[in-house]
Parts: sequence; C-alpha cells; structure tokens
Amino acid sequence: MPSAPPADQPAAAGTASPAGGTMRGLIKHHAGPGLRLVDDRPVPEPGPRDVRIKVRKAGICGTDRHIWEWDDWSASRVPVGIITGHEFVGVIDKVGSAVTQWQPGQRVSAEGHLTSGADYNSRTGNAHIASDTTIFGIDRDGCFADHIVVPESNVWPIHKDIPDEHAAIMDPLGNAVHTVMAAGVSAKTVLISGVGIIGLMAVTVARAAGAARIYCTDVNPPRLELARKLGAAEAFDARDDSFVKRVRKETYEGVDVLLEMSGAPSAMDQGFRALRNGGTAALLGLPAKQVTFDFNSHIIFKGCTVLGINGRKMWDTWYQMEKLLLSGRLELGDIVTHQFPMAEYEKAFETMISGEGIKVLLDMQR
Repeated sequence: MPSAPPADQPAAAGTASPAGGTMRGLIKHHAGPGLRLVDDRPVPEPGPRDVRIKVRKAGICGTDRHIWEWDDWSASRVPVGIITGHEFVGVIDKVGSAVTQWQPGQRVSAEGHLTSGADYNSRTGNAHIASDTTIFGIDRDGCFADHIVVPESNVWPIHKDIPDEHAAIMDPLGNAVHTVMAAGVSAKTVLISGVGIIGLMAVTVARAAGAARIYCTDVNPPRLELARKLGAAEAFDARDDSFVKRVRKETYEGVDVLLEMSGAPSAMDQGFRALRNGGTAALLGLPAKQVTFDFNSHIIFKGCTVLGINGRKMWDTWYQMEKLLLSGRLELGDIVTHQFPMAEYEKAFETMISGEGIKVLLDMQR
C-alpha cells in the first residue's frame, strides 16, 4: 500500500474555503478507537478539474471498521484528522472551471482509488494496481461528510433505475464482481470461502454469471443460511473440514473455481484442497499476518492458476456492475440490512461490528 501522508497533515480533497460555509464530517479525531462527528469542517471547493458531490448515502465497510478500532494497519496508514469513508452515492452540486463532462444535478458515485495515470499499469489498462494509488477516506478526505470533492475522471454516473441503496455500495460490489469475473465462473463449480459482505455479494454475482453449482464456507450460521438463500447449493461450517471430501466427491475431483474471500489461513488451505487440479483460484481475502502455506501441494503439483484480486478494474468492472444491476439478477435486498441517520453513526458502527447488520448505510440526508 502507498505510504500515508504525515499524521498531522491529512491530504486535502479540493480547496477548503471558509467562505463557502461549514459542513458535518465524521473524522478520525485522535490516534485511538472511535470516530467523532463534527459540524465545523469547511465545505471544500473543487479545483479546475474536480467536481463537488453532495452525499446522499454512504456505506460502512471493513476498512472503516479497522479505522474505527485503530488497529496496527490503520495506525500506520491513516492520518489523524481525516474525514473517513469511501463508499457513497450523491448529487453533483458544483464543478470546476475546466470540467466539461459533468454538470450539477447529476446523481453519481465515484471510484475510490485515485492515480495520476502516469505509471506503467495505468497506461496499460491496469490503473486499479497503479503504484501511486491513494484512497478516499484513507489518504485524503472521504465521503462520511455532507460533501466530497473528487477528480472528474473518478466520477461514475448512476443510471436512473439503480436505487441509492445499491448505488452507494458499488465500491464493495465491484470487489465481488472483479473476483468472480476474473475467475470465469460460467458453467463452472465454485467454492466461495468466507461469506462476509463481499462473499455474500459474490454468491449472487456468481449465480447471475452462470455458475453451475456454488458451495460456500464460513463459521457464521446466519451468513451461511443467507448464502443458501442467495443461490449456494450447499453452505458448510468451516470448522469441520470434512466438507472438502464431500465437495471433491460431488464434482470432478474438485471444484473448478475457488473464490477466497476470508483471508483465514485454514480457509485458504481447505479451499485449495477442494480445488481440482488445473483449477483457478481468485484470492481477495487479506490475511491478518503472514501465513504458512503448502505451495507444493496446493499450487505447483496441482497446476492451478492463482489470481490476486485488488479493488475494481477501471472501468471494466463498473460497466459490468451496471449491467448486472440493471438485469435484475442480483439479489442485494438481504445484504443491505440497515440504514441510520448520520447523527446515529455510533449505533451504525456498533450494528456492523457486532454482526447484527450485514451492509450498513449512513443516510446523509437525515
């Protein structure tokens, strides 16, 4: 990951102008647990090639939880004083002097990864893994605020038939779509290890993409039951790895595709054992620390293809998401479980962290 700006100098998003009034923002107020809602942040002014967006709804994700809890990763990366959040939908209310593509009044979201577009990967169609990537709500002010300023090149217009509740979660949905599409699941047997928010999204995406049979694993019974509802043929408790033998028996010596969403070392081991020789593994889950892994058995002698998945492809994944959402084949209603007014942000985070809620949104208009 890119290094963070100095902790006492959070990167700006546009130019803050006291003359433009003040706004609410959910900030990392100190080097410790929690966030604080303030109402005195200057409303940012867009630069010549920026747009300012009035935020309607914003999603709380696992990264926001890390920042809330102030773990080792966030303490080493996130500057104190920054406005957090990176999943949102809103309406453009001001554009920079050189912006020609966007106009006030358009409903939009935005790609949360920013790059100058100058490095090798950006210039060869892989900007999602650019070396100079920075992220809203981590390296510069994010969307847990009344307004956010983003470069015009990062804006994504929202189709009129896509509701705010779905538009606000296109960032994490993009992770699921990228993982599923990179692995090529059509007419394939698929094992999804880990059905947290993105894993559950991967179930409905894989089903919409034509997977022949979907298996899931996790340690959370309600999530496993929801995975079945979303289209998994079987959902197994990962604490009992006898499922590996059953899956291999029901398929041609193992599943064709492994989508690893958990980052848990035991789940990774189970997943590769369940994968057939010559299969494909797409890895999105992030282990909390270095892991011991049997490369000989799981990769080399298995002859499998292993894909590292990071973020969303710009902009292939966004076009795929829009088409899937408009097709009506994605089932997201049971995944977006709660919405809270911005003032109730503490309850919103508590609901997400406790597991009572799955995808939790902040309603910035209340």
